[in-house]
Amino acid sequence: MKSYAPFLVAAALLSPHFAHAGPADYVYTPTVDYGEKEIDFKTGTARKGDDPRESAASIGFGYGATEWWFTEFYLKYKRENNESTKYDAIEWENKFQLTETGKYPVDVGFLLEVERPQNHAEGWEVKWGPLFQTEFGKIQINANALFERSYRTENPSQTSFLYQWQAKYRWLPQFEFGLQGFGELGKWDQWAERDERMHTLGPAVFGKLSVGNHQAIKYNAAWLLGASKAAPDHTFRMQVEYEF
Repeated sequence: MKSYAPFLVAAALLSPHFAHAGPADYVYTPTVDYGEKEIDFKTGTARKGDDPRESAASIGFGYGATEWWFTEFYLKYKRENNESTKYDAIEWENKFQLTETGKYPVDVGFLLEVERPQNHAEGWEVKWGPLFQTEFGKIQINANALFERSYRTENPSQTSFLYQWQAKYRWLPQFEFGLQGFGELGKWDQWAERDERMHTLGPAVFGKLSVGNHQAIKYNAAWLLGASKAAPDHTFRMQVEYEF
């Protein structure tokens, strides 16, 4: 693991609500492609019972600034309570690759993400945590443990624990398939009651389509079902990236 890993972890923990994953959230991966630029679009929609549908979307521009650092800026939008779609937040995502790809049984990365909501009373939201990836033949598995907290808010905030995972079978570069899952457990050091935890999981598809001249369109999408009482009954999420 590279020597700067402890510094990144310490910085994130010192950077100052209960976490709520949006329907457009996606599974982070630990690898970085140096010099790659991308335009990234994400969207998702979720509903629980007879409650109003919640939808979210974002568009961002990212760049592989070094062999170990990928940075991306997003504009985020949301629609909830049967209101019209509105601007929600600006986000700065940073991903650090801490191990050389394939050198160890598990590839390791680190995420540091800062979000400034449109409603400044919500303060600054910071998300951080380790990212893991391993492979068994044509099967790729990802698992992430994430922490989230809001700072400079009108109301007190606590650090929450979230997790993500996915498993996919790399059948063809243009089409892969597998499963994805997301969860929120409450405070990182004192999990919520079982009925208050949120777990979703379901089938997912992935792929990368070359469009020539070192350009490609990469996609992934999932249909997630609620696996706990507090989770939405169903969530559809999708991500499309134009890489160049």
